[in-house]
Amino acid sequence: MSGFSIVEAHGIRKEFPNMTAPVLDEVDLTIQSGEIVALRGPSGSGKSTLLNIIGCLDGPTRGTYSLGGRDVSTLSPRERAWVRLHYIGFIFQSFHLISDHTVIENVTLPLYYAGLSRDEREARATELIERVGLSHRMSHRPAQLSGGEKQRVAIARSVAAKPRLLLADEPTGALDTKTGNEVMDLLLEMHEARSLTLIIVTHDPEIAEFCHRQIFLRDGKIITDGSSHASHA
Repeated sequence: MSGFSIVEAHGIRKEFPNMTAPVLDEVDLTIQSGEIVALRGPSGSGKSTLLNIIGCLDGPTRGTYSLGGRDVSTLSPRERAWVRLHYIGFIFQSFHLISDHTVIENVTLPLYYAGLSRDEREARATELIERVGLSHRMSHRPAQLSGGEKQRVAIARSVAAKPRLLLADEPTGALDTKTGNEVMDLLLEMHEARSLTLIIVTHDPEIAEFCHRQIFLRDGKIITDGSSHASHA
C-alpha cells in the first residue's frame, strides 16, 4: 500500500425527505491507496448509500468528502460525472451490461466517453477481455453469457478507463460460491496488477475475508473497523 489517503470522509450525514432518521449519521472514514476494504452490515445500515457517496453517485447532506486529496462533496452533478469517468470504476450485483451490445462494445463504452480513438478503444478492450478469459466471447451479447461471464465483462469494463478506485456492490451476490470465488480471484488479480483501491459491499463473510479490512455499519454509523485475516489475499 502506498500510504496516502485516497478516501477521506468527515462528519458525513445523509438524509432523505421521506425518512425520519438519517441514512448516514456523522460517518468518519479514511481509506489508504491500495487497500481492499469490505463494507458490511444489515440491510438498511447505510453501506450502499456510503458507497454511492464515495463513488460520487450522490453527495452528503452534511460533512466533507475528499477523493485523492480533492474535496468532491460540493461538486455539481456534471463535475461528479467527470470524476466518476476518470477516477472510479463500478461493479454491480446485476452487472448493468447493455443488452444489445456485444462484449467488446460493453467494455469499450467508457473509453468512448473518455475520448479515446476507435483503434485505442478496441485494442485496450481486447486486451482486457483476453485477460478475464473471454476472448472466445468477444462478439456475444449478455443474454448468451453465464452469470460469471457477465461479471467478468463488468470487471473488464470497470477497469477499462484505468481508474484508481474500484467500487463493487455485492459483486458475487448473484453467483454461486465457486463462481463468486473465481470472480474475487479476478478482482484481486486486477487490484494487484493495477495498484487499485478496492471497496466491496458484501453480506458474505467469506468474500469479506478476501479483504484487508472490514467495516461494519448499523443504523447509519460505523460500529467496528478492523483488519481481516485476508487469508486469500
